[in-house]
Amino acid sequence: MSRYKSVLMVIVLALLSTLVLALQVKIKNKQYKRTHQAALALITENKAAAAVKSLQALLEKTPKDAETHYMLAVALANLGQEKKAEQALQGALDSGLPPGRIIGGTRTGLGRLAKTDLYKKLLAENLDSIIHGPMLGCIGHDSVRVWARTAREANIEVIVSETSDLSEPAASAKARSKRGGDFTAVLQVSGLKKNTAYHYGIGINGTKPANAGAFRTVEAPGSGLSLRLAFGGGAGYTPQHERMWNTINDSKPDILLLLGDNIYSDAPQSPEMQHYCYYRRQSRPEFRKLIASTPVYTIWDDHDFGVNDCSYGPAINIPAWKKPVWKVFSNNWVNPGYGTNKAPGCYYDFQLGDIHFIMLDGRFYRDKQTKKKKKEAAAKKKAPSMLGKQQKKWLRETLRGSKATFRVICSPVPWVFAAKGDSLDTWNGFKEERNEIFAFLSKEKIEGILLMSADRHRSDLWKIQREGAYPLWEFNSSRLTNIHVHATMKAAEFSYNAKQSFGIVSFDTTIDDPTVTYAIRNIDGKEVFSRTLKRSTLTHK
Repeated sequence: MSRYKSVLMVIVLALLSTLVLALQVKIKNKQYKRTHQAALALITENKAAAAVKSLQALLEKTPKDAETHYMLAVALANLGQEKKAEQALQGALDSGLPPGRIIGGTRTGLGRLAKTDLYKKLLAENLDSIIHGPMLGCIGHDSVRVWARTAREANIEVIVSETSDLSEPAASAKARSKRGGDFTAVLQVSGLKKNTAYHYGIGINGTKPANAGAFRTVEAPGSGLSLRLAFGGGAGYTPQHERMWNTINDSKPDILLLLGDNIYSDAPQSPEMQHYCYYRRQSRPEFRKLIASTPVYTIWDDHDFGVNDCSYGPAINIPAWKKPVWKVFSNNWVNPGYGTNKAPGCYYDFQLGDIHFIMLDGRFYRDKQTKKKKKEAAAKKKAPSMLGKQQKKWLRETLRGSKATFRVICSPVPWVFAAKGDSLDTWNGFKEERNEIFAFLSKEKIEGILLMSADRHRSDLWKIQREGAYPLWEFNSSRLTNIHVHATMKAAEFSYNAKQSFGIVSFDTTIDDPTVTYAIRNIDGKEVFSRTLKRSTLTHK
């Protein structure tokens, strides 16, 4: 009888385990961006057989979904079923999956298929091609950087010309993509003319450079200019909303700012998940078209760095995955910098003409935040920090040294306290530090400050009143492609959530009283709001 009970208990536990697993997959599959991440999580936990079952069930409902075919191939490959995996890959290709998803990057999960005929064929056909990118960044008055990923290590050449046929090269650069950098390379092109339109071409392993995109340099630092930027966050992978990148491209921005929640990996201890989330976005043709001609600047937020509303403390190597996650981030973007040598992160600054952008890292050094810890800190009269000592020191020095007409401070989370109720995740959880920064602005008589942020799945305009100082305006937008939405806020000057949206910020510093205009556009390209501010209203009396 005892033996019978033991067997029965094992069966019951097994059934409960299966039920829990099924519920976990179902929960994670509420949004498309999570569907295949849930399957990949099973695969990395040595539960590939369970992943196969869930993916096959999905294919019965959506037989032409390329991503499901792809992930099924990954699961089958991990089970050693190469022939079936190869068939799944063919199904993915037939459903529109770009070949680069299969052969590009070091962590596709398909390494076991390297000797199959299909894999070898795809690799041979794409060895001299750009797999992800090209992506422009770090635009200046005389230079630009170009990021690209190849299928394997390769020699890359970029040629820049004022002619579309590239017949009269104005400058060039060479680099080699390396396995240690996930087969990526960044090429610095210098010696360009200010405020000039250029075309550029890329050649791989000695092939003739083919036209890859176009860009325009800006005015020299300190000079007046007209600048138009697009910005936002909340870009979870959603096929029916990936057209947002076309909508942004149609608005013809000079630069693009992505302010966090750019890929939603939510798996700081899983390099496989992080790479997967980058690869699927970087393979989208809409995104590739946009970044090939629009310089991109990025920071991360919780879903790219750790998990939802995360705070892990100020130590650089605690948890141990902090620097590896930072390394993956830096391999996949083309920012001007990634913190400092002593204090890594995603913070940096850059100046275009007389507009100075200061990008903040709100996660790497964030003090652990719970209501209990906040009470303990208050009792000790020790205010929690979002930025950490080194970054805050850098911020003060950067602001103090800035001579720009407009100074734009970009945060991954809202500055205004009311943006997310009484949440500790926004600057509402770090009131003392935010007030310290604002007091510094007043003490140093720093004018022309604008605030930008993301995180909330809507687009807002906020006005933050300050005693004895000019008000600070905050432009917030973070529903580029997300399905999930947050409620509009009555306390805001304007708040929009009817559809996916992004911000357009237009500067004109060539006139006597420079202006900045914040407009909100939805995924269909319709402008739903616009407000213009004059530089003269951003001064100390």
